[in-house]
Amino acid sequence: MSWKYCGNQIKLWRTRAGVSRENLATEAGYSIESLRSMEAGRRKPSVHLLQVADDMCDARGILAAGTAYLKPEGQSHSAEDYLRYEAEAVVIHWYETLLVPGLLQTEETARAILSANWPPSDDETIEERVVARLARQALLKTQTKSFNFLIGESVIHNPLTTQDAHKRQLRHFLTVGTARHIHVQVVPGSGAHPGLNGPFILLEDAEHQRLAYEEGQGTGRFHADPKRVSILTQRHARLLQRALTPEASAEYIGKLAEEL
Repeated sequence: MSWKYCGNQIKLWRTRAGVSRENLATEAGYSIESLRSMEAGRRKPSVHLLQVADDMCDARGILAAGTAYLKPEGQSHSAEDYLRYEAEAVVIHWYETLLVPGLLQTEETARAILSANWPPSDDETIEERVVARLARQALLKTQTKSFNFLIGESVIHNPLTTQDAHKRQLRHFLTVGTARHIHVQVVPGSGAHPGLNGPFILLEDAEHQRLAYEEGQGTGRFHADPKRVSILTQRHARLLQRALTPEASAEYIGKLAEEL
């Protein structure tokens, strides 16, 4: 709602001041479609846009004051909050212990994971969720975003359905990992390490705000608290030290795929 409110305020002040959407978009350095999405609340209005709009519309700090309301709460229990910020993030670091990261799942893998949830969902609901999950993967095509996926070794050894489907999932890792803005790395499973406590995701948005998300059995926690984000960032750094390089990971995954 804060996105919608701030976006609507920009539109109202712009209209009141006689500033066209085209002029505001040009001055702020955004496309007209991007500005339209921010005004509608589909995309988070940026701090830069609020400041430019405040100056052009002579809002005297009223629009710029909306910046404080665009920050997420220190901790939220809603996965929907994560999905909104995932779409806006320019950097995503994703660590998984047992499952294929959602942004890397093939259709077969996504359906298998969603079908295994309990209590069970009906077929229509599962199909809707599969479609929604696959649609999120369009983010990977944006070459100005940076993605790093750290995957526990058990993930690549555990077929969720058939061997053929697992082989296709492994090859999908390799295909996605060829993009220069996407790294896929395997974290060897032997020995104790800080990732054993579970998966997490680190995000950074265009305003360099750092956020984190943790997910467990039926729960998800979205963090904006700097202390918690720092703890998970430190854990991610340790996991990176442990992980195989992207090149070694591709070789490992490719060899396993050939053996299936």
